Amino acid sequence: MLRFLLMRIASAIPVLFILSVVTFAIIQAPPGDYADYIRSQLINQGGASFAQADAQAQAYRTEHGLDQPLVVQYVNWITGIVTKGDFGYSMFYNKPVADVVGERLPRTLALALVCHIFASILGITFGIWAATRQYSWIDSLLSGISFLGMTVPRFLMALIIVYLLVFQFNVTEIGSFFSPQYGGAPWSWAKFMDLVSHVWPVVAIATFGGLAYNMRVMRGNLLDTLNAQYVETARAKGLSGGAVVLRHAVPNALHPLVMYQGVVLPYMLTGEIETAIIFALPTVGPAIVGSMAIGDVYVTATFMLVLSATLIVGNIIADMLLAMLDPRVRQYGGA
Repeated sequence: MLRFLLMRIASAIPVLFILSVVTFAIIQAPPGDYADYIRSQLINQGGASFAQADAQAQAYRTEHGLDQPLVVQYVNWITGIVTKGDFGYSMFYNKPVADVVGERLPRTLALALVCHIFASILGITFGIWAATRQYSWIDSLLSGISFLGMTVPRFLMALIIVYLLVFQFNVTEIGSFFSPQYGGAPWSWAKFMDLVSHVWPVVAIATFGGLAYNMRVMRGNLLDTLNAQYVETARAKGLSGGAVVLRHAVPNALHPLVMYQGVVLPYMLTGEIETAIIFALPTVGPAIVGSMAIGDVYVTATFMLVLSATLIVGNIIADMLLAMLDPRVRQYGGA
């Protein structure tokens, strides 16, 4: 198993390198940089003339290396990451990029993990329930829920919930994790419930999409598995219906869902990002959008690199889970 893990990690390194090159190039492709943002701010808010603002923008560009060729900027950035763990300096936040990531990424990962747990438990459970009651009203209802979860855009659901909360229920605390009285308070049950009252829309929306996919895949695979010969043999031996489903059919029907875990973490992250942008929560999503809008390239590139890394890590975890679940993978996959 250790050899299997090392092979997957070794194969992931060049993939991550290629992703970093492509990501950095795409982010730098649009015209303009942070110096242009400074120039516009000096003109619009500082009252400077175009010549004065342009001179200061050029000086800023030279000081921070923004006038260097794209290849040089990338080499400096990736070299700092590999040799010193330095992801660059955020020009907008005026602090190291590592600090910006450290503030926002743990919250995002925590929300994504909670969404993943709920989506997996509910999706698998509902999938089993629907498959064992094929063509019943329960199956139809759950299939309809699955269809909505996979087709309705998450940002649209977020907009609808924001509208209802603000204009129908007069909720004013949108865009934060805590109420003002709990901001710096130590953890307590009241503070935890206040956190839940603020983040439940994001968790619900991101969970809904993952739940729908898990339920649909589990239902389809379980229906195929229930018609397999070994399941018929188990029934012929006199095993109860529940034992046949849970002990023989469900473990084999879980294989595609285990492989899906390779993309579920980035999927949950993007779900959280979409909804967090609408709700203006201080997580990864608003930071990516804001940094892209003003040309804070190192913040954007680092967050995109982190999201790429989560996809690779998720695939490695999926490979390990599948290797533990299926001995054929260990035999032919080098484990």
